[in-house]
Amino acid sequence: MQPKYRAARRLSNVYMIACHSCDYLHRIIPLADGGKACCARCGTVLYQQTHNSLNRVLALNLTALMLFIIANTYPFLTLKLNGIAEENLLISGVLTLYRMDMQGLAVLVFLTSIAFPLWLMVAMLYLLLPLRWGRIPPWRGLVYRMVQMLQPWSMLGVFMLAVLLAVVKLMDMATIVPGVALFSFMGVVLAVAAARSHLDHRLIWPHPAPPAITITGITARDCGLLHCHSCALLVPMTDAPAACPRCGHRLHLRQANMLARTWAWVVTALLLLIPANIYPIMTVVQWGQGEPNTIFSGVIHLIESGMWPLALIVFIASMVVPITKLLVLMGLLVSVQRHSPWRAHDRNRLYHITEAVGAWSMVDIFLIAMLAALVNLDALATVTPEFGASFFAMMVVATMFAAQSFDPRLIWDHA
Repeated sequence: MQPKYRAARRLSNVYMIACHSCDYLHRIIPLADGGKACCARCGTVLYQQTHNSLNRVLALNLTALMLFIIANTYPFLTLKLNGIAEENLLISGVLTLYRMDMQGLAVLVFLTSIAFPLWLMVAMLYLLLPLRWGRIPPWRGLVYRMVQMLQPWSMLGVFMLAVLLAVVKLMDMATIVPGVALFSFMGVVLAVAAARSHLDHRLIWPHPAPPAITITGITARDCGLLHCHSCALLVPMTDAPAACPRCGHRLHLRQANMLARTWAWVVTALLLLIPANIYPIMTVVQWGQGEPNTIFSGVIHLIESGMWPLALIVFIASMVVPITKLLVLMGLLVSVQRHSPWRAHDRNRLYHITEAVGAWSMVDIFLIAMLAALVNLDALATVTPEFGASFFAMMVVATMFAAQSFDPRLIWDHA
């Protein structure tokens, strides 16, 4: 018997975890405070050890929730031009888009900047507060699965970047006065980011019990195990239930029809990319003069105005990131279909980078919402969202669904 299989066989009597990205089995070992356990094959973080993680994450989520309430109550930004002031709340962009018959964009901005972040804060408090007193919350599996599903769609950091871009863009046009809500929102972004970095998921789901099966391979599939992607429980394939017995998440060896589903989202995004770049996304009118702008013409206008850093950010987020993301996903799909073992580690890393940066393309949509709400001074200056913004938003959503539907374990099946 080869040494690696002898080592894997010895894992049958200890706690184990399978990597979400490559399905590689690992023995769970104690860590020092601040330590992280990474997959030996692909480098994905498996779990971490954070000192006093429960109290820290509870305090940070409570802080974020209180600041979020303030951010939605007090004035966010105020624009002053020729003695006229336009005061806005955090939700003003959503309401402005709705009044301009852009209901789809309004719903998308509301969900990603207000509803989903609020739900995640409340859900984490719901999960952690009972654990603080040694109790298990009802519907723990359902709530945690919803947290995992909505996490990529909470775009507080992207919205904050859009706010900063809007302020820089309007500084030459008018005076921008930040409100109490803006500083509170900054605090929300920082608190939520800190809570995520300190969260030890083993607080919610303890070490999975050892499966009653003899270990004969180095991946969960080789050993006849199904890996729950929600709570990390390892379930033997023999007579395995359709859902995880601990959290209720659907169990699957590999995602069914993954290639066809991902290709469908990629092709949809490619088709939406054409009208998103052809049609104008917004019209800026100042002192009675202005014309509709496409994404590219908007970048050119920023360059001509001397705003090189802003133009670079918009160009990367709106054009480079979506196109690169689609090219990467197509390359990964082709390599998986051809059963290619080529540079699996690099392909896995490239996928995770692509998945992480996809949401930042939403900065253009948030920027349009902010400008439409702020610059609404009738004859002096107005910003109106145009038809192309809807195509661009749908394209960003399609690319995110494409990345989420891809199963990175297929990269390693033939490595």
